[in-house]
Amino acid sequence: MDSFNRINKYNILLASASIRRQELLKQLGIKFTIVSPSSEEEIIPENAYREGIAERIAMAKADSFTDLKDNDLLITADTIVWIDDKVLGKPADYADAFQMLKLLSGKEHFVFTGVCLKTSSMIKVFSSETLVKFSELSDEEIRYYIENYKPYDKAGAYGIQEWIGKVAVERIEGSFYNVMGLPVQRLYQELKKMCLEIKN
Repeated sequence: MDSFNRINKYNILLASASIRRQELLKQLGIKFTIVSPSSEEEIIPENAYREGIAERIAMAKADSFTDLKDNDLLITADTIVWIDDKVLGKPADYADAFQMLKLLSGKEHFVFTGVCLKTSSMIKVFSSETLVKFSELSDEEIRYYIENYKPYDKAGAYGIQEWIGKVAVERIEGSFYNVMGLPVQRLYQELKKMCLEIKN
């Protein structure tokens, strides 16, 4: 059995309400069911740094699923933006989104997505890192983006696939899809490895 068919042999569960993550996983050709985690992703773990924050939140989401069946394979993920030694999660409101984008304007920042893969007998955690460089944004441009795209469900208050990605992103080093919220190439490779390791 090849790796692709081996993945689809499992009951893949995606614990994410993110339409972007759902669409990206669907584009891999993987069949999955959407489930809801009970943990609060906004809680920043203590003593965690950079990618460790996203990994720990992804693990916390996975920990809320305690009754996985033998054929279940759970995927959880969390994305953060890291700039000036601090983490940017999802904005609370318009003012919070404005301040986040003002901070990102004209600077480099990192996007980390932590992913947790969990079965009834195994757990794997990994993260992906992408560097993004923004050009300078005027207050008018920031207001236009927030008012028209309402990025309140996005880490760092922006979606790279939207208008702001086209007008503000000068450079990107790493996975574009990681910035969208799911490093699909790395995820696919890790799923293949994990499915080979799981005893049938």
